[in-house]
Amino acid sequence: MMKLWKRASGALKDRKSLFSISFSRRTSVRNPDLDSAIIHATSHDDSSVDYHHAHRVYKWIRSSPASLKPLVHSLSSRVNRTRSWIVALKALMLVHGVLCCKVPSLQEIRRLPFDLSDFSDGHSRPSKTWGFNALVRAYFSFLDQYSFFLSDQIRSRNRKPQVDSVNQELESIEKLQTLLHTLLQIRPMADNMKKTLILEAMDCVVIEIFDIYGKICSGIAKLLIKISPAAGKAEAVMALKIVKKATSQGEDLALYFEFCKKFGVSNAHEVPKFVRIPQENIEAMEKAIKGVEEREETKEDEEEVVVEEKSIILAERPEFQTIITDKWEVFEDDYCFTCNDIKETDQPRNYNVDPSLLPLIVIDEPVYLTHTLPDLITF
Repeated sequence: MMKLWKRASGALKDRKSLFSISFSRRTSVRNPDLDSAIIHATSHDDSSVDYHHAHRVYKWIRSSPASLKPLVHSLSSRVNRTRSWIVALKALMLVHGVLCCKVPSLQEIRRLPFDLSDFSDGHSRPSKTWGFNALVRAYFSFLDQYSFFLSDQIRSRNRKPQVDSVNQELESIEKLQTLLHTLLQIRPMADNMKKTLILEAMDCVVIEIFDIYGKICSGIAKLLIKISPAAGKAEAVMALKIVKKATSQGEDLALYFEFCKKFGVSNAHEVPKFVRIPQENIEAMEKAIKGVEEREETKEDEEEVVVEEKSIILAERPEFQTIITDKWEVFEDDYCFTCNDIKETDQPRNYNVDPSLLPLIVIDEPVYLTHTLPDLITF
């Protein structure tokens, strides 16, 4: 009875939303037809997904970049008002499909225009909805990062074409591995989550895993060719880290797909071939790093030898030798007092010198201090 009441209440809310937009005017940020399609695609019905209206949204995005602002406005308004995990999850699935369109206008989105990182369903007790809340939060976290990643990719493609350096390729693979790690956090964890909508969402997640994991494998295959013993230490260390992480993620993926198969996710039955990095490739990278370290040590030793040779050459030059003598040398530039400067008198003497500049030690006899630059240099 409670389930029927919730479905009826949700359907009533959807009709009310559709009725209100029928009076709205078309503006630069409002498109009533697009608003209607979004409400249908994100309805409160957890037993089905309205793919017909979802594809209408994708068609608008592909056909006209001007549709992006109305889409962002309508989705943000829909998500920010809802307290239903059903509407929130359907909105995320719709956003996922929009990002997969990969049209140039998506570079303007960057981060998602709404925040579900702290989402909590408001129609049931937390003890019943914690699993749905966790799924929505994890899905949002991935899509928020994925949106930013795609925006950067589109922006880089729009710039002047240039060949990516090894370091840029390494950074790209690292970002993909981070996205894959976030994807693997999306999973139904509660016992009451075996619903049609959850299975549909997990199908979307599994398809994305195929795509991202394929790009990682392709990138590593190219990487193993480019990284040679002549590579820099930073690049070799970074490449080794990526290869080891790929091996670890391959094991995590195998467990994830096994879990999805048991849960009933249809796309998980086609398990991808998880590429295992051959041990000889890992050893080759470790050897490359060791070779770089040895070259750096050799270079440091050579620099030390050069410094020592220069020191010896300087020490052999006459003007840089230290001479010990019992004769005083007087230089015109040196400042000192002599006996001739002082006349014997009983009156107080005034040397016209600032007392603060006088030495703290009283000297009975004049002392001549002589220094030359070579005297101050020791080897």
